[in-house]
Amino acid sequence: MKKYLVLFLLVSTTTFAQYKPATFTDPDRLKKIEATFPVIDKLYKEYAEQNHWPGMAYGIVMDGKLVHTGNMGYTDIDAKIQVSSQSDFRIASMTKSLTAMAILKLRDEGKLKLDDPASLYIPEMKNNKYLTKDATPITIRHLLTHAAGFPEDNPWGDRQLAVSDDELVAIYKKGVSFSNNPGNGYEYSNLGFATLGYIIKKASGKTYEDYISDNILKPLGMTHTYWEYTKAPKDKLAHGYRWMNEKWIEQPLLHDGAYGAMGGLITTIEDFSKYIAVHQNAWPARNDAELGPVKRSSVREMQYPWDVNYLTPNAKTTTGRPCPTVSAYGYGLRWAKDCDNRVYVGHSGGLPGFGSQWNILPEYGVGVVCFANLTYANGGRANAIALDTLLALSGVKPKAVAASQILTQRRDELVKLLPDWDNPIATGIFADNFFMDYFPDKLKTEATDVYAKAGKIVSVGEIIPDNNLRGYFIMKGEKADVRVSFTLTPENPALIQEYHIGVVKL
Repeated sequence: MKKYLVLFLLVSTTTFAQYKPATFTDPDRLKKIEATFPVIDKLYKEYAEQNHWPGMAYGIVMDGKLVHTGNMGYTDIDAKIQVSSQSDFRIASMTKSLTAMAILKLRDEGKLKLDDPASLYIPEMKNNKYLTKDATPITIRHLLTHAAGFPEDNPWGDRQLAVSDDELVAIYKKGVSFSNNPGNGYEYSNLGFATLGYIIKKASGKTYEDYISDNILKPLGMTHTYWEYTKAPKDKLAHGYRWMNEKWIEQPLLHDGAYGAMGGLITTIEDFSKYIAVHQNAWPARNDAELGPVKRSSVREMQYPWDVNYLTPNAKTTTGRPCPTVSAYGYGLRWAKDCDNRVYVGHSGGLPGFGSQWNILPEYGVGVVCFANLTYANGGRANAIALDTLLALSGVKPKAVAASQILTQRRDELVKLLPDWDNPIATGIFADNFFMDYFPDKLKTEATDVYAKAGKIVSVGEIIPDNNLRGYFIMKGEKADVRVSFTLTPENPALIQEYHIGVVKL
């Protein structure tokens, strides 16, 4: 099929009544996904065994519900306590998105702004000596997207979990060493998210832990989630291990502290699935009542690729198929789009003794989460295998974008004009640029030629929308099909500013 490319400024002022959210059209989606569970279980367990994971818990979340769980191994090897979906694992950097969510909630409450200099909340940051005198001061937004100019600090940051607020602030009193100026590059920073935790404390008047617990965890019913490992039930708490010399070596658990904001949360598959549901339920944009704990628009804002960091042209799927991928960081979340235009949102986590990851495909309403109690266990790889397999075996499709009322209306009005284009100016459906860019005699000649090749038009198809103001439709002809695409203006009512017609070539 010949592809027609239409480019225009993505601006819309259409009314709410014209907008229809994307929906799933397959009533058997859940059954198709359920049929893959035995294969998914086998894949997770084989991966865990091959990589010496002492224990593992995983779950599949669909349309905001935990629809499947699985587990293997032990939370405590010596005591032979088996893993379950109620076992508490430290999820490390998966914590970062809850920190970001708290920042956006405070923003929505008017207690801070994302472009505030961080020094408004931590005066000691005024001591920062940037690489050049013309550098932009660090903002909250820089911290959210790993663009503050701090060096990547995973080995060091992973060992800072229990430090106090005073020790965190002392870093700024002495002055920070920068790898880049703020806003000039992506570099993963645990210090940055620990700093956000302190800003939450200053802006809210509560400790970081209390603000998250009161405003996110408790409203979601995450009652088996903890910051301090000594508060988790001993028979549920996963011990962390390292695989060395063909045996598991238990790793010391770290207490909660100022760096809890970057990686301290301890939770269960059942609890964390409730948080994943918030991210799934943010889509599609719609007029429904807000259910919290934060606005859907703020969750979607978290998931946006604010800081593009990698293009991986040699990337491959888990089956070995070449599939270039672009990745970015949102607010406390990783974002990726693959060669099939599938968007993935989630985050990994790794600390001494633990590895984890969650990943959702917002347009498909499907996600996975995996916890393991092995140092830096690659939960992301296990989840990628599971997701690739689930999509391939189930054949589920993404949400179908519904055509807006105005697109459907303009389609019907265009069809009435074709192919003769009889007095089109009088219809009032075209923008003021249209007849300076398209000429009625040429439009008629083009459409007449297309209709001659297509033969008698026997049916007009539904609009296939790209968005609320751009789309195309297919008219079936006796000899060939016709594709008509058009783009509307940001005016209200929206008018046709661009148009293309052509025979569909098989």
